[in-house]
Amino acid sequence: MKKLIKLAKKNTIWNVARVITAVLVMTLIMGSFVGCNNQSSDGNTGGKKVLKVYNWGDYIDESVIDDFEEKYGIEVIYDTFATNEDMYVKIKSGGSDYDVAIPSDYMIERMIDEGMLEKINFENVPNFKYIDDRFKNLAYDPTNEYSVPYMWGTLGIIYNKTMVDDPVDSWEILWNEKYAKQIFMLDSSRDSIGITLKKLGYSLNSRNEKELEEAKQELIKQKPLVLSYMGDDVKDAMIAGQAALAVVWSGDAVYMKWENSDLEYVIPKEGSNLWFDSMVILKGSKNKEAAELFINYMCDPEVALKNTKYIGYSTPNTETKKMLDEDILNDPTAYPPDELLEKCEVFESVKDVVKLYDRIWTEVKAS
Repeated sequence: MKKLIKLAKKNTIWNVARVITAVLVMTLIMGSFVGCNNQSSDGNTGGKKVLKVYNWGDYIDESVIDDFEEKYGIEVIYDTFATNEDMYVKIKSGGSDYDVAIPSDYMIERMIDEGMLEKINFENVPNFKYIDDRFKNLAYDPTNEYSVPYMWGTLGIIYNKTMVDDPVDSWEILWNEKYAKQIFMLDSSRDSIGITLKKLGYSLNSRNEKELEEAKQELIKQKPLVLSYMGDDVKDAMIAGQAALAVVWSGDAVYMKWENSDLEYVIPKEGSNLWFDSMVILKGSKNKEAAELFINYMCDPEVALKNTKYIGYSTPNTETKKMLDEDILNDPTAYPPDELLEKCEVFESVKDVVKLYDRIWTEVKAS
């Protein structure tokens, strides 16, 4: 009996030892896993540099990211946003640590004013020489210290020629009851309020409360005619013939026309928005030199060509433009004549009345 008890004790001690050993081994394994996968305070992962990029949806040829990672050994974490306002709120709230973002003109102006951007060391961006001079020193970044142009374009109307039998030359057609529930509007306060201001003969940068109230009433009046307020999904919807008219950015219009020859794009006679999207480095970037390397890479003419061919937007890169097909260069959707551009305005920051814009858009959507 004593031998049996002694043997049982010995087995128990052995089993406990095995369990403790197994737990220690698993702890070490998990610890090494966490160490390899967690991003360190300097923005790197397991010794490998990590660059976090924040861009509009469907606004890059993603093979470009793969090529950058392979060429420079830097991992890119790539996220997308739907509007400038969404991007701003996420960054302003401090809930992100992006290095590079690609906002639009007026939002860049606001971010500069609020100290949200780093100055770019252009010694690290030699490909800046390929950016057309007419896209430099613009009002939103007059000294060209904070941004590098990525794409540019206009805002206008795309329509299906088989579904619309009226002239499409004015914003007024978007209020024509004949096309009720055949109209897509952009789910963007700045763009939708802006075109309504232009329709009324005002500046799309209006800060006048009476003019903005008038625009609000026009949008509320229009709402029963609107099939949907959309973002990137408007491209597939118009290609599929789901509506007759839509407010779109010119680059999306180029792509839609490629996919459906029944579609045509116009800049209304009242004028519209001429916009610029540019690459910026966010304040506190953990990898500023890697961010500058990425911006320089994106300005490489061959890389810029890949992007403009994929997304259809107009390039500010002089060497890239020389490589484009004649049919694109001669398409006024992508490269409109100067007389049309002269009627367009660039959005300015309206941060002093942004709450008014937000309230108007909320009331329109809730009406």
